[in-house]
Amino acid sequence: MATRALLQTTVFYIILGAALFVVAGDWTWPQAWVFLAESEVFSAAIILWLARIDPPLLESRMAMRFHQDQARWDRIFMASAIPGFIVWLTLIALDARRFAWSDVPFWAQALGAVLIAACMILVCWVFRSNSFAAPQVRIQDERGQRVATGGPYRIVRHPMYAIALLYFLGAPLLLGSWWGLLPVPLFMAGLGARAIGEERLLRQKLQGYDDYARRVRYRLIPGVW
Repeated sequence: MATRALLQTTVFYIILGAALFVVAGDWTWPQAWVFLAESEVFSAAIILWLARIDPPLLESRMAMRFHQDQARWDRIFMASAIPGFIVWLTLIALDARRFAWSDVPFWAQALGAVLIAACMILVCWVFRSNSFAAPQVRIQDERGQRVATGGPYRIVRHPMYAIALLYFLGAPLLLGSWWGLLPVPLFMAGLGARAIGEERLLRQKLQGYDDYARRVRYRLIPGVW
């Protein structure tokens, strides 16, 4: 399973890299090579780590993006998120390399790399604390899903979505695009809407979630929301 996951991830980054370089019109784009290398190394490390400590979670993460038990509205969300992600990367490549609209200093690019690394590390914290962190919004009855209450779930109810902000900020900075930061509020609004829909499902079908939600008040940002 780990071998299959590594192969899938590598193929994904090869396709992603090819798309970035074609849009940018420059196969020597150094920031893109750093971005792809960092993403591949961290993804591979997470896969090998999950294969050792939590194979069922790895299997759920690498399964088909659409699941038969997935909420219908979440299928629509994920189907729309994919082209949105592609458009975002296209904008970044056009801005940072083909037309060079932005002039992002080196320190900001380095900060972007740090933010991506922080995102990947914190994701491991989420996985360690929640063996049911599947990519789809669904109840995993086949695995006896329970409410996750430890680790980052003591701080906010949807730490994975909160952590995603680091990636959304880090990727355009590392790649050298100020324009790539413009859609970030829209992305976070989308994740916020998904969090509300997910909570509605969890309150209805996952025993103990109501009590957990009363203890942990905030969804994404402590003290704010």
